[in-house]
Amino acid sequence: MLAVILGALGSHALKEILSPEQLDSFTIGLRYQMTHVLLLLVVLLTSYFEESVKHTSFWLTVVGMLLFSGSIYLLNMQQFLGVKLSFLGPLTPIGGLILIGNWGFLAFKALKR
Repeated sequence: MLAVILGALGSHALKEILSPEQLDSFTIGLRYQMTHVLLLLVVLLTSYFEESVKHTSFWLTVVGMLLFSGSIYLLNMQQFLGVKLSFLGPLTPIGGLILIGNWGFLAFKALKR
């Protein structure tokens, strides 16, 4: 739901406010968020993984999305919000590493199985 709302915001309201580069960056955050929401659905709704694996993957995905996509959204909207948020910059790669780690974790558990 949040990705759809932010996508609509980016396509309509922010299109007039953000530069093309900022809008592209915002779109990357949306793409990664939606991709990882789909990953969560697949992992959580299948019976392939044990509950402990699902639980760990859920939290890695949520934290990774918040740090990666959330920091991208806020960094690109800082001028619009009137707040300096450049300190959030290091959170983007940390969130990305967590998302990568989650994919590796799931691959390891799937291969182990």
